[in-house]
Amino acid sequence: MQPLTDWPAESRRGIRGVFTDIDDTLIHAGGIAPEALQALTELKAAGLTVVAITGRPIGWCAPWLNGSAGPAWPVDAVVAENGAVAYVLGRQSPPVLREALSKIYQEDPEARAANRLRMDAIARDMGAALPGVTQSRDSAGRETDLAFDYAEFAQHPPEVVQQVLALLQSHGMRTTVSSIHIHGCFGDFNKWTGACWITRELLGRELPRELEHWVFVGDSGNDEALFERFTHSVGVANIAHCAHQLKHLPRYVAPSEYGAGFAEVARAILDARDHG
Repeated sequence: MQPLTDWPAESRRGIRGVFTDIDDTLIHAGGIAPEALQALTELKAAGLTVVAITGRPIGWCAPWLNGSAGPAWPVDAVVAENGAVAYVLGRQSPPVLREALSKIYQEDPEARAANRLRMDAIARDMGAALPGVTQSRDSAGRETDLAFDYAEFAQHPPEVVQQVLALLQSHGMRTTVSSIHIHGCFGDFNKWTGACWITRELLGRELPRELEHWVFVGDSGNDEALFERFTHSVGVANIAHCAHQLKHLPRYVAPSEYGAGFAEVARAILDARDHG
């Protein structure tokens, strides 16, 4: 990983869109950093497309978008549950208030219902096999995957994380690990496929064909698929906590952790545009 200051100004001037992780990238300790919220506002004011992409459940995302959890985030969409479902703003015609969000899915209703039954059974198996492991507290808002807490409210060592992953994988689930949760889902969902999907839905374009115009900002294991594929990727400084576990690292790293690091990335982009 190179320092953020090594990101060439010419490359930064070409950025037209930003994908960002949420937990420990925009928010930390339960809230969004003021400088991160200001950075989102400035990116949108400059005309960039901004999409948040997270392993959090779709039900957890709505309050950040409609303003019921504080100032409404100025983003074009939030992709949740590691790419399976999203809220998109501004789809209604004529335009309506921000409170009206469009929820879209990659899977059809029949597949989601069948997978829900399978996941409920797996959650019961997990409770029997590893009694100390519990589903994440935000699971009530989850629709397309399972999430188990290992570092948000619970604290489990790496060997327990591996046991959880092995059990999920034994049921044929695709797994990822974020900075706080262990995820399992049915279907080929990850943040990269979710980013490609939402780009088609929002813009009618193919993300792999225009990666020179996008940047991704993240901090953890479930961001690896994006670190691997994005031409421009940045880790906030707290990625140091898990960098040794990752096969694919971001190209650059911001000086600061959490939302302050995201704000530094936004400022690097906007400064380059202002002085281009």
